[in-house]
Amino acid sequence: MKLAVMQPYFFPYLGYFDLLNIVDEWIVFDVAQYIRHGWVNRNRVLHPVSGWWYITVPLKKHHFTTPINQIEISHDVDWRTRIFRQLQHYKKDAPYYAEVIAFLEECFSGLSNNLAEVNTTLFRKVAGRLGIERPIHVLSEMTLVLEGPIITPGDWGWAIAQAVGADEFINRPGGAGFIDETGYRERGIKLTFQSFANMTYTCGKYHQFEPGMSIIDVMMWNAPEQIKRYLDTWRLGQE
Repeated sequence: MKLAVMQPYFFPYLGYFDLLNIVDEWIVFDVAQYIRHGWVNRNRVLHPVSGWWYITVPLKKHHFTTPINQIEISHDVDWRTRIFRQLQHYKKDAPYYAEVIAFLEECFSGLSNNLAEVNTTLFRKVAGRLGIERPIHVLSEMTLVLEGPIITPGDWGWAIAQAVGADEFINRPGGAGFIDETGYRERGIKLTFQSFANMTYTCGKYHQFEPGMSIIDVMMWNAPEQIKRYLDTWRLGQE
């Protein structure tokens, strides 16, 4: 069984869904400490003039050691309306603007105040829209017995993989620089690092393509079937 364990990001970029598409099961790592200026409560979409800007979920004040699953969303600002306003410029020429806005309205309806729960809900909804059917579990809701000691961040991977019986753990490319393979090798777990090539697409007359944007941007310019086809086939040319 191929496993991925990732923090809950806010409408993450396409590579996140590519990882979901190549594993058998996914575990949301919601017990990690929240880190400012990451992707847990913000992401990027195209700017109406050039480049990109952030769409952000405001948060209540919290201690810097607070885990993600205890972070609460602040409603002092109507962040949903603000995000919709930041997306209005896509209406000029994004072919799937109306569909995506309707989808986001559905996504934003009846959300929890808990950031991790919100991100997990949004992740599941986007995965469903793209036709990626994988079990998505939440670590804090599981009754796993983890073998210790967990000393470094990289140790979480083999500990969780061992607890759920996975024989392969697939990590994002960025993990290659700090994860020690020893713990995986000692437990007979194959450690693999994902490779990913950005999907490129035209962005109409008034916008210019920017790589690594939120999945929202990808969905504005591409039908769900096109996105899924890319995820299913792009590696064929790499082999």
